[in-house]
Amino acid sequence: MNEDITASEVRCMGDDGTNYGIISTKDAQQTADDLGLDLVLIAPDGKPPVAKIMDYGKFKYQQEKKQKEAKKKQKIIVVKEVKFSVKIAENDINYKVKHAIEFLEKGYHVKCRVFLKGREMAHPEAGAEVLERVWPMLEEYGQRESEPKQEGRFVNMYVTPKGEHSKN
Repeated sequence: MNEDITASEVRCMGDDGTNYGIISTKDAQQTADDLGLDLVLIAPDGKPPVAKIMDYGKFKYQQEKKQKEAKKKQKIIVVKEVKFSVKIAENDINYKVKHAIEFLEKGYHVKCRVFLKGREMAHPEAGAEVLERVWPMLEEYGQRESEPKQEGRFVNMYVTPKGEHSKN
């Protein structure tokens, strides 16, 4: 920027789209000073390097503004977890499914997991069976993102809110 540019000549452009052509760095700096703006190196690797005459403070402000806008539009996905066990009673399943439905209605993703204790690790299909009993209760509120699968001591299944996949 400005006096820090070491190239002897630059391809100079104005902020308003004016093309000054290939001129010496001193002339480009003088033109920028006359206009009360900064000389900013845009493409230092070019032959010759490309510089632009612009208001650098205004440029930085606009870049920050664009980044803030992009951050506002970013969607944050919240994953709620509902835990089950292999030896869970039917009324307990209903109670936990009720909470999972509430999460799905609020637009959260739900991770249903069955914890395998001790010898239950030898039969992970028992955990998958519990999740297969849970799925029909959640079917009308969400879409299954993944089949029940074992990950360490857990058998997991992900459910996303109903309308989400149709948008993507």
